[in-house]
Amino acid sequence: MARVDLFGLNKTFGQDRVVRDVNLSIEDGEFMVLVGPSGCGKSTILRMIAGLEEVTDGVIKIDGRAVNDLEPASRNLAMVFQNYALYPHMTVYKNLAFPLKMRGENKDAIDGRVREAAEILGIADMLERKPKTLSGGQMQRVALGRAIVRNPLVFLFDEPLSNLDAKKRVEMRAEIGRLHQRLGTTMIYVTHDQEEAMTMGSRIAVLEGGVLQQVDEPMNVYHRPANRFVASFIGSPAMNFFKGAVLNNVFVTAGISVPADDVADGDAILGIRPHDIVHAEGEEDAAVSAIVDSVESLGSETHCRCTVETKPFLVSMAGHRPIARGDRMAFVFPPERMHFFDPETGERLA
Repeated sequence: MARVDLFGLNKTFGQDRVVRDVNLSIEDGEFMVLVGPSGCGKSTILRMIAGLEEVTDGVIKIDGRAVNDLEPASRNLAMVFQNYALYPHMTVYKNLAFPLKMRGENKDAIDGRVREAAEILGIADMLERKPKTLSGGQMQRVALGRAIVRNPLVFLFDEPLSNLDAKKRVEMRAEIGRLHQRLGTTMIYVTHDQEEAMTMGSRIAVLEGGVLQQVDEPMNVYHRPANRFVASFIGSPAMNFFKGAVLNNVFVTAGISVPADDVADGDAILGIRPHDIVHAEGEEDAAVSAIVDSVESLGSETHCRCTVETKPFLVSMAGHRPIARGDRMAFVFPPERMHFFDPETGERLA
């Protein structure tokens, strides 16, 4: 196990600065998820940690030791890729044994490590098969096994589940979680899928435009996003936003008037998640009276797309609801579930 520290990390490709002054500490044994949209720099950071990309500026330390000048093979890391990277002409056994063979380890030690990894991952009965006979999930288990046998200081995962269908992704998320719990090794996981980030990470680091936006435990990021970008990216369905102004602790925009305690007077953006909006039986205590534009009944919940004074927003309610397009509905915005952001900087206001 090992701690990983990034100090002032920068990466430039030509004129493009894709990673900007990233400072991040990943604790010994932690499961850290780097999450953000495509092109935000998360995979580049992972590749710099692995030694597959040169650092333009900054320092990477693993277990307290600067590794910028070390070759990838000297860093004692194991990386699991999106495309599995298995040797098609080798059996599963030989794929698992290959990194140990390259280290020059003896045959008995290799055999013991390979069979132990195969048992952990439930692929002991596949050792004599070739990769072409395996499913995507089975191939990903082999890729994980090849990382496990190396007994690395840190595991690095670069969007490893992107090629799997939805059901297999859920299964492999649980598999990787169990693996982390069993091994206790530091893991750094890159994904663009905020659901993966929320369910897998001890902490998550949200990136946009090469800049670290927020680092915290998943539910803290969800309930207290640092800025509008984090609020919009984390959470599904996405947060609703309304432009307006605060005056005397009240946020006002067309068709909406809600309390805004501790928010200074001036322009502001109100954010509230679809799941946090409450249907009101009557309009007397409601924050919003809106027209329903469309209804999506998903069984476990109902999504209503509504409009208030030309402003669209989404409401998500538990269970099936007998709601039709054109209905007028009243809603309450619970004060403890509202978020306020600066319209210029996007930073959280309260």
